Amino acid sequence: MAPQSLSAEPRVLALSRLVCGLLTHLLVLVFSVFVAVLAKPGSSLFSWHPFLMTASFFFMTEALLLFSPHCSPAWKLTHASRSRIHWALQCLSVTCACLGLVAISFNKHLNEKPHFTTWHGLVGIATVLVVAVQCVAGLPLVYIKLAKGWSLSRLKRYHATSGLTVYLLACSSLLLGTCSIWFTSSVSTYTWYLMALIPAFSALVIMSQVSSAYVAKKRLQC
Repeated sequence: MAPQSLSAEPRVLALSRLVCGLLTHLLVLVFSVFVAVLAKPGSSLFSWHPFLMTASFFFMTEALLLFSPHCSPAWKLTHASRSRIHWALQCLSVTCACLGLVAISFNKHLNEKPHFTTWHGLVGIATVLVVAVQCVAGLPLVYIKLAKGWSLSRLKRYHATSGLTVYLLACSSLLLGTCSIWFTSSVSTYTWYLMALIPAFSALVIMSQVSSAYVAKKRLQC
């Protein structure tokens, strides 16, 4: 993996973005593996919920980091190729999220428990819905013919902004999930703090990536 060079950006800032980006790749993977080991998918119906939702978060993060000018694993590919991979990863994210939602809903139904009574549940269902909408809305950027009559630059700006909002929702849902009885009773206090920091850290990195990309474009246009 190698970063693209940004000559207009100070070396120290570019290096810090590279380190934070690479760290995000690593931490999100560690988080996903940790939850998979903790949940033991297949051991119960509920176990599929944390496993699939965390996998969804992993795919979503990697889809966004594809466009990072510093730590993209596909930095040698064209923008069009990265857009297709981005969309495929987002579809995987939506699929995992929907399956995770079905797993927890069916589990609650079998145990005769109420649905969506916590902030985690409410934010989670909202996140799944907007991620699905975001995937469909991104099709014109993958298949340009669908964007006939629309400004591509404006569509990209809207898609990036709404995508950041969706990602922040996903991070919020994940953070609320770490506050659940299942998670807090399964890990130590120190482990909880470390795991809770990962979605918060990744949210900051993605926010910085999206905002800096559009600030840079505005400077070039001035």
